[in-house]
Amino acid sequence: MTIHEYGADREKVIVLIHPSVVMWDYFENVIPLLKDKYHLIIPALPGYDEENPNEDFTSVEEIADNLAKWLIEHKIRTIDTLYGCSMGGAIVLKMIAEQKIIIKNAVCDGGITPYQLPRLITRFIAVKDFLMISMGKIGGLGLLEKAFSTDEYSKEDLKYIVKVLHFISYKTIWRTFDSCNNYVMPKNIPKYEGRLQYWYGDKEAKDRAWDIKYIKNHFPDTRFINFENMGHGSMASLYPQKMVRRLEVIIDA
Repeated sequence: MTIHEYGADREKVIVLIHPSVVMWDYFENVIPLLKDKYHLIIPALPGYDEENPNEDFTSVEEIADNLAKWLIEHKIRTIDTLYGCSMGGAIVLKMIAEQKIIIKNAVCDGGITPYQLPRLITRFIAVKDFLMISMGKIGGLGLLEKAFSTDEYSKEDLKYIVKVLHFISYKTIWRTFDSCNNYVMPKNIPKYEGRLQYWYGDKEAKDRAWDIKYIKNHFPDTRFINFENMGHGSMASLYPQKMVRRLEVIIDA
């Protein structure tokens, strides 16, 4: 897991964790807007790290643990804002539940929560997700153009996804979805003393209903923010200025 850093001499720390089926450069439109003001830390997660091409995705639990260890080893015991999108949101939840470091603010953007379902059913869901992404890996740009709304994603955006799908392994695809569906949270999640926001787009509200219910049950003080005319995982790539404004309000409050 390669860690990319900007503004290491800045006082306030922001950690950004990317979703699945993209790489750390998912934040390329956000980085220029934050790097001169904050200490910005962006991990390239295993399986999605071009600097370690033979590495496969491990698990939400292992990544959360290794990221916390890296921060502690580099004398960073407090994060001002921890942001994660989709799969990255799962890692955020795991980290705030484990409480190995102090996290003042956390943002879970369309974050995936562990399914509260029998193991057999969750395996079936993981197989379905694996086959869907694998078809995109095989089918290339032509298939993705049919699957994604072209008024949101440009051809260049879809070419980027094709590039990522070509790079990642089938093992990474399987482990990503199996782990995101089934990662283990503490039986009794300790109260989170920081501030947690759960972001989601109105276009994904139905898909996130299960996750929102989980968050309400386990993190009752969460602030939920619904964004109009947005789908899943589109904030950093399509609305970077809006994302940065939101993060600055949180971190500077």
